[in-house]
Amino acid sequence: MEEKHVIKALSALAQPNRLQIFRSLVVKGPEGLTPAVLVEELGLPANTLSFHLKELMAADLISQERMGRNLIYRAQYEQMNAVLTFLTQNCCQGEGCEAFPDPSCTTC
Repeated sequence: MEEKHVIKALSALAQPNRLQIFRSLVVKGPEGLTPAVLVEELGLPANTLSFHLKELMAADLISQERMGRNLIYRAQYEQMNAVLTFLTQNCCQGEGCEAFPDPSCTTC
């Protein structure tokens, strides 16, 4: 994954409402959610939700599918996993993370 795509995804998630929307979609799984359910669940005005859904779609973090009269939004797990992989690919400089003590641990 290119750095510019990671930055775009992280920028999209750096807004509290968008982070809540994305997390709700991740929790729901492949079934996805309609805007009406998201509005009810998160207490956002419909026009605010619409704006944030467009931002998340532009970052390829969610997808939209029309099913009859409804729009269904789903988390894009491949993109989410690609961002996480990019962030952790050089974790602990190639050493196992357990080789580095937990800084909050008082007995390490």
